[in-house]
Amino acid sequence: MNAQAVSNLPAGVRIDAPVSAEFVQILTPEALALVAGLHRAYEPRRRQLLAERAERAKRLDEGERPHFLAQTKHVREGDWKIAPIPKALECRRVEITGPVEAKMIINAFNSGADSYMTDFEDSNTPNWTNQIQGQINLKKAIRRELSLEQGGKTYRLNEKIATLQVRPRGWHLDEKHVTVDGQRVSGGIFDFALFMFHNAKEQVARGAGPFFYLPKLESHLEARLWNDIFVATQKELGLPQGTIKATVLIETILAAFEMDEILYELREHSAGLNAGRWDYIFSCIKKFKVDRNFCLADRGKVTMTAPFMRAYALLLLKTCHRRGAPAIGGMSALIPIKNDPARNEVAMAGIRADKARDATDGYDGGWVAHPGLVEVAMQEFVKVLGDAPNQIAKQRDDVNVGAADLLSFQPEAPITEYGLRMNINVGIHYLGAWLAGNGCVPIHDLMEDAATAEISRSQVWQWIRSPKGKLDDGRKVTAELVRALIPEELAKVKATVGGDTRTYDRAAKIFEQMSTQEAFAEFLTLPLYEELE
Repeated sequence: MNAQAVSNLPAGVRIDAPVSAEFVQILTPEALALVAGLHRAYEPRRRQLLAERAERAKRLDEGERPHFLAQTKHVREGDWKIAPIPKALECRRVEITGPVEAKMIINAFNSGADSYMTDFEDSNTPNWTNQIQGQINLKKAIRRELSLEQGGKTYRLNEKIATLQVRPRGWHLDEKHVTVDGQRVSGGIFDFALFMFHNAKEQVARGAGPFFYLPKLESHLEARLWNDIFVATQKELGLPQGTIKATVLIETILAAFEMDEILYELREHSAGLNAGRWDYIFSCIKKFKVDRNFCLADRGKVTMTAPFMRAYALLLLKTCHRRGAPAIGGMSALIPIKNDPARNEVAMAGIRADKARDATDGYDGGWVAHPGLVEVAMQEFVKVLGDAPNQIAKQRDDVNVGAADLLSFQPEAPITEYGLRMNINVGIHYLGAWLAGNGCVPIHDLMEDAATAEISRSQVWQWIRSPKGKLDDGRKVTAELVRALIPEELAKVKATVGGDTRTYDRAAKIFEQMSTQEAFAEFLTLPLYEELE
């Protein structure tokens, strides 16, 4: 069906993509009217905030350092708490994440996790089909109508399922297939508005939702924009104010300096904060990419026990619990390893250690990326929490984290040829899969998404330019060295994936360009998105 054949499109709305008979159930005139109304009211502010991001990045390139804001000192020092958490979000010991694909949705709901963050963002390739089919899948799942026949198996939802939380796209991403008054709409507003229109009242009736995860925020003003959109949408749909609850991913170094303020802006709608570790590391590299004194070791050496990561994790925990908010730990990228018990046990030990540290610190829960990890992670939280749904009462007054602690970027060494090759290999493998429509890819026994691919390419870019970007054998990381290694790693990737590998040739060219060109691309997904259908 031709997109423009959709009847009664609201004035000013245009869809430049195929709209099947099934897609029409999501792209209704009423739902698109909500998208258009939010776009017209809030797009100018989104663009202003993105311009402020660019201006701040320029100042950081010139040597400015992040700091706690003087103008919001009263918020940090004030005695306030977020609104009470609904019962459905009180217990979040294990949260599973994954893209909005039918099999993943069913398996995640059935996994035994307390909640499931379904993802329109980093673990999802945002092509037109994925975005709209994802909305259809979620609409069916909420009404217990989603099932799948695949490979001789039938997938259906269990009686008891995880609590749903939805991650729309970040403020930086557009939805290029839908324009309002000739302007592309925000990908985040598009994902959020369609989901709210079709499901909010149904979720309220079923007693759990609508709940969201908000990605990539860099300031409390960006949180305020979301809060204002929540208020307007609830009013438009006739929902009581405060019905929506949202957890913010603290996954940028700038947001780490505004955690109190972000909770405060969303206090009526807040469900706490999450330590989004992989994007956080990427953000640190991106923001200090031209600082001659900044240089991180091999990605595998930058763990949650690194000084700057430990400081961030403890500050997030203290901040949340002081405000009566859940603190959710981030994702260990380890996944189960089939057919190799020894390697699998090492991976499981890594998961156990990660979740045990979070639980002992005081976190209320943590993320996994695979159903096979839910039980392992749950055991570690149960050991600490027992029957308690959370440990918000555990205040961490002993934690004192200053700006210098958040900016203590260690370790700087080693940088190895193995680490350089891994970055190239993972970057090419992930980009090739993403271009083919899969945004969540197991690579070398780790679950990779856009965030981990961003670390890979940004590290290579920065190592080339930093005087500290030297391998442990003394060789300088150069564009020439990277170009020499790319064909070798491309061959390994192709041998691993087999079948049609055309997108991997393109991925290798993109990786080479992005890691060696003079200008640093802010997000991999921005130029790549233009190549998608």
